[in-house]
Formats: sequence, C-alpha cells, structure tokens
Amino acid sequence: MPPLPDRSTFEDIYARQPPWEIGRPQKPFVDAADRISGAVLDAGCGTGENALYFAKRGANVTGIDFLAGPIDRAKQKAAERGLTATFQVMDALALQELPQVFDNVIDSGLFHVFSDDDRRRYVEGLASVLKPGGRLFLACFSDEEPGEQGPRRVSKKEITDAFAVGWVVESIEPTRFEVRPDLTDFSFSPGGPKAWFAVVRRAV
Repeated sequence: MPPLPDRSTFEDIYARQPPWEIGRPQKPFVDAADRISGAVLDAGCGTGENALYFAKRGANVTGIDFLAGPIDRAKQKAAERGLTATFQVMDALALQELPQVFDNVIDSGLFHVFSDDDRRRYVEGLASVLKPGGRLFLACFSDEEPGEQGPRRVSKKEITDAFAVGWVVESIEPTRFEVRPDLTDFSFSPGGPKAWFAVVRRAV
C-alpha cells in the first residue's frame, strides 16, 4: 500500500491543479441528487464544486476542508455564482465539534485518505453530525483500480466493516471518478479511476 497522504501532500497538489478539479460536480452525486436535500455537509469539500451544486438546488450546505486555500476558493466561487453556502476550515476528524446536525452528508474522495484508526474516528464523527435515518453518500477509490498512483484503494468489505455498527449500508455500486483530461502527473484507468459509490444510512 502506498504511504497515506499528509497535509503537505495536499498543499502541493492544490498548489497546482488537483486531478479532481474538473469544474463541475462528480457524476455519482449528480445522479443521486434527488435523494440529497435539506441540511447537507460536504466533508472534505475542496474548492466546493459538489457543495455548490447542492446549494444551487436549494440545500442548506456546509462544506469543510482542512486546508485554507481550497476553502477560500470555494467562498470565491459561491460569491461569483451568487450562491449561499457555508465553508469553513476544519479537520474532518473533529466533526463532533460541529454544532449542527445534518440530513445528509456527502464525501467525494475523503474516506479513502484515512488510516484505519482515523477511519474509525471519522465514522464516529459522522454519527455525531448525521440525524438518525440520515444518509451518507460516499465515493472512494476502488480496489479494482490498478496500480498505486493516487489514494489508498478500498474494498467493499472495508466499507461494510467501517459501517457495521449503528449504520445500514444500503448500496455499494461501482462508479468512476472524473478527472482532468490533461493529467500528466497521474495515470489512471481509461474513463477515470474506478471507485465505489456507497449509500449508508445512520440507524435510528
């Protein structure tokens, strides 16, 4: 398994243009959009494309990221587009500190960056901010994506194991991450790196 990324890794990636910065929301979340409404948390929102998509649809969106640069860009995008959303610098391992609870949480590419211990902390934090019966919509790198470039690969079993207690895994479907077509630093499967899209409900 390749080493897990740290803050400096992401700072370096954002100093250029991240592979996932495609100027639009990721397709799995667009396809699931009719199920995602109300108060929505975007955990690891980056520069806010997914969050702003749901804000435009009328959701009350909060986006968090642990780097200030992407959050500043997300705020700028919201202002440029005339959209209302809350963006704040925050570590997703400290979700218990959020004063709000949410109807839905979206996670596009955050879950797969965590170590096993941090993954457990993250899931515990999700339980503290998601209403009973609320859903997490999660896109992560799949173990079916070959090679070692990019983030840690995740198996279906790892997803079900992570959410074994206090959650109901409603579905895990194969999908793709869309990435920039001009990538030179990374090489992924044609059509974009293989991913899982999971829908997980917090048990009542």
